[in-house]
Amino acid sequence: MRVALACLALLFAAPAASAQTPAATEAAAPAMAYSDQSPAYRFFPGDEVEITIFSAPELSRSATIGPDGRLALPLIGAVRAADLTSEELRDILVSAYAAHLRMPELSVTPRTYASRQVFVGGEVARPGIYEMPANIDAFQAIALAGGFLPSAHRSDVLVLSRASGETSVTEIDLSMRAVRNGLPNAQPLQRYDVVYVPRSRISQVNLFMQQYVRDALPVQFSFYYDLRGNRTN
Repeated sequence: MRVALACLALLFAAPAASAQTPAATEAAAPAMAYSDQSPAYRFFPGDEVEITIFSAPELSRSATIGPDGRLALPLIGAVRAADLTSEELRDILVSAYAAHLRMPELSVTPRTYASRQVFVGGEVARPGIYEMPANIDAFQAIALAGGFLPSAHRSDVLVLSRASGETSVTEIDLSMRAVRNGLPNAQPLQRYDVVYVPRSRISQVNLFMQQYVRDALPVQFSFYYDLRGNRTN
């Protein structure tokens, strides 16, 4: 009886042991950490904001940023809100309402956020657009895309972002050595960030972005990026 129980124990233990593969261990990325240096959130179409005008409460309202990136507001009409922080939008509204109100005082508060999407491309198992389930970094986004292919050059992963208001490209080391060191260069991804895993080492990042990444971007992402550094919408 003891021999039979021992055999059963080995049978159940074997799958559990095989599950602890290097890939499973590798996927255990460190938790994201935010700091005072993290860029402020910038509005996107579909976000809902609450405009509270203390000096004229009848003008206060909640409004959704339209597909064109603008808010429709009383007295001042359409105002661009996309790609602005709460403070930047507040300053623009104060200036706009100053032509109609005496000493306008107001606040801008985000209420709801539209879908948060990132694009993962290059040498990953399933390139495509992914909804961010939480605050994730590039390593975790690649995990959503099925992980690295054997051909991936993991120490030169590119992240294309507009979190700072300008298009920026960052090279991130996601090699196993970097993972063991806690991914020191990992930063939280922002909406519409692009994570691209190259096949080989990149010598000229800007040329690589123009020749390869531009063609890989889906329409809704290329709408937000001009790889020369300018907004296309």
